[in-house]
Amino acid sequence: MRDLRARLATGTIWIAAARLSANLLGLTTSLLLARLLVPADFGLVAFGATILWVVSAVTNLSLSQALIQHRAPTPAHFQTAWTLNAARGFLVALILCLAAEPAALIAHEPRLFTLMCALALGPILDGFQNPRTVMLVRDLIFRQQFALQVGAKLTALVVSVAFALVYKTYWALVLGALAGQAVGLAISYLLFPFRPRLNLEHYRELVAFSVWLTLGEVVLALNLKFDSLLIGQFLGRAPLGVYTVGDNLAALPTKEAMTPVMSTLFPALSHLVHDRGRLGSAYQRAQTLVTAAALPAGIGLGLIADPLIRLTMGDKWLGAIPVVQVLTLVYSIMTLATLAQSIAMAAGETRLLFKRDLQGFLISAPSVGLGMYFGGLMGILYVRIFLAGVGILLNMQVVKHVSGLSILAQLTANARALVSVVVMALAVLAVIHAAPMGHELPALVMSIAIRVTVGILAYAASTAILWLLQGRPEGPEDELLRFARRLRDRARAAHS
Repeated sequence: MRDLRARLATGTIWIAAARLSANLLGLTTSLLLARLLVPADFGLVAFGATILWVVSAVTNLSLSQALIQHRAPTPAHFQTAWTLNAARGFLVALILCLAAEPAALIAHEPRLFTLMCALALGPILDGFQNPRTVMLVRDLIFRQQFALQVGAKLTALVVSVAFALVYKTYWALVLGALAGQAVGLAISYLLFPFRPRLNLEHYRELVAFSVWLTLGEVVLALNLKFDSLLIGQFLGRAPLGVYTVGDNLAALPTKEAMTPVMSTLFPALSHLVHDRGRLGSAYQRAQTLVTAAALPAGIGLGLIADPLIRLTMGDKWLGAIPVVQVLTLVYSIMTLATLAQSIAMAAGETRLLFKRDLQGFLISAPSVGLGMYFGGLMGILYVRIFLAGVGILLNMQVVKHVSGLSILAQLTANARALVSVVVMALAVLAVIHAAPMGHELPALVMSIAIRVTVGILAYAASTAILWLLQGRPEGPEDELLRFARRLRDRARAAHS
């Protein structure tokens, strides 16, 4: 167990480094393109990308998860996975091209036809990806993932920004993404030599594991993208661009805190599925660690959204400020149970995940529709706060079924983080009220610096006080102290 924890911690650090580097590049790309392009450009590409997302989800086979869970995949398993993925890539591209003209007519947007045909190259590139790279995740080896993610993002940055500088067109978004996918494809074969060969020997075995995940992906895609489709069709491309960019920015801090743990947790928990007690304990440790990091990061971004967007994106993106402020709250509170996906897949409870996603969609679709009808864009944002609460309960029910942890136990384990983030928010809001910011460049920079500093100090102090008052219980604070001691011991060993 100790060896597994060490490998999990090492893997998490590597994934965190890869994700941080890749998403800093991605954020830089988005901010630069936001300066060079207009919200309507982002909205047009987002509308086409949303259709691609839904079509991809409908045909998704979740073969990577099937290979990770398999105890001893053979070369024939990888050949089968490659064959199925390649066939799916061409199928998605064909469907997207066939849907391009009807979509352009329905949306009253002629440019959508050519755009969707270009986006169809993406699933073809993804279909040719080297399936052996999943072994990096399965065996908790993550250094190569760094090269894969950073290489793709760096290529996307260079291509998209260069094209936008010269032509000032939405095609910069499309070509940058495709260039990044192409480089990622090449790197995947450099990491793991693999000779593709058509083979369907194990398709029944792989698809049997994936079928419920595939159905869940369909429902989840509709759940996640239904709001974008409504906004793009009824409110227009510019509001969709503002909503999409704001949504992506709002999700960034919580996603970066969760993804490293989620990527390592699934393969790690797969080793513990036969011991329900250890399974629940490992999940609880990971969940509280994620919440302790992601909750303040997400809420903190919402508290600095106003000066940050004015400073980095300019006045044409001021409409994204309320989007970021509301959705950072949504993504932050969802961290209380986001890891339910990992523990359910590790236990093979994919049908349970489909049931969760279907219940969520049946609640969210009419709620989002009503929110837009009565409140427009802001109505959708407020509905998403309600849906976040629903999602937390559904995820906690999944965890309870798999591990036996009660909903109350899951909530109380995160009590210190919840109380501390409230203290942090109140402290920052008090500073904002006491010293309203100006809109000049120095004032914006100073406002961000003050809010970040006050937030960090308030959260850290509150967490430390609560932890000491509770008698130093096991939790994220212990993990942080262990990490600090390891760094201290290594520093002493290096100097001795």
